[in-house]
Amino acid sequence: MSKANTRRVTASDVARAVGLSRATVGFVLNDTPGQTIPEATRARVLAEAKRLGYRANTSARALASGRTRIILLVLPDWPLDYSMRTHLDEASLALDEAGYSLVTMTPHPGGQARPLWETLRPDVVLGMAYFTPEQLDEMRASGIEHIFPPTPADEQEPAQELGFVEGPRLQVEHLLSQSRRRLAFASSPDPRLADLAQQRLALASDTLRTATGADFAHVGAIDESTAAQQVEKWLGDGVDAVVAYNDDIAALVLQAALRAGTKVPQDLAIVGHDDTPLARLLVPSLSTIRIDNAGLGRYLAALALSAVNGEDAPAAGPETGATLVVRETS
Repeated sequence: MSKANTRRVTASDVARAVGLSRATVGFVLNDTPGQTIPEATRARVLAEAKRLGYRANTSARALASGRTRIILLVLPDWPLDYSMRTHLDEASLALDEAGYSLVTMTPHPGGQARPLWETLRPDVVLGMAYFTPEQLDEMRASGIEHIFPPTPADEQEPAQELGFVEGPRLQVEHLLSQSRRRLAFASSPDPRLADLAQQRLALASDTLRTATGADFAHVGAIDESTAAQQVEKWLGDGVDAVVAYNDDIAALVLQAALRAGTKVPQDLAIVGHDDTPLARLLVPSLSTIRIDNAGLGRYLAALALSAVNGEDAPAAGPETGATLVVRETS
């Protein structure tokens, strides 16, 4: 293949092909604001650029505009479960529609990889969890102007906008409304989820103490190897309801209870969290907490776009709350 066939198509090539000035074509290809270019001219330029195989020089555009059109989302070291995947898919789609790319990274303890905020120079860095003071200092030293959350965890309240407060509260209140009085909390043994599981336990415990003056009768981590023994112990001590960290943990509790011959929900009520497809497929189907993960993804995208556009952050709407879904286990 000759060099002529592999040379990158430039805006000047498009300008020559359509018989317009390089400036006019540049305004169209860069979508420069404030220009009064007829729509027919704009359409002709874009059509010719597509025919010639023109691709924008993103590096040059970033230098000229000061923007890379990249949003970096820093993820906690959590499993990429159903809820997280839904959240990320929707955020990525919303940002793509606005002309931005969503890039994710997950810092690992002891990791040696160079942070992507240093190499990509994103327009915004978002965190699914609070950043450490050291991370915030590193980002600002790298020239990152837009960071959310902008302050570390010890300077903020728990992330109520993500539905973490409403979910555990609704789990407990629902079970109490069913005249359940001896509750257990089934947590996750995954060390990556320890902080989040502890947060949900604390919120559920506060609700229970406020309503009854009592604490959970039992708290324990559940996995496939311990579920049967743990649930048998709880049932033997009179536990009549279980608040589960998520639907996966609730499913393990349900399986153990049914294998022990326990009637659900007559003798043991169970409420999960996240409303995954599993919750609907179980028999009996699982009562759970629904979080609008797609809505949260769009909200996350809106936060990023408001930052790069110099606008006020959007107010949290109903998509940031939680809803109780009552099925057959309660």
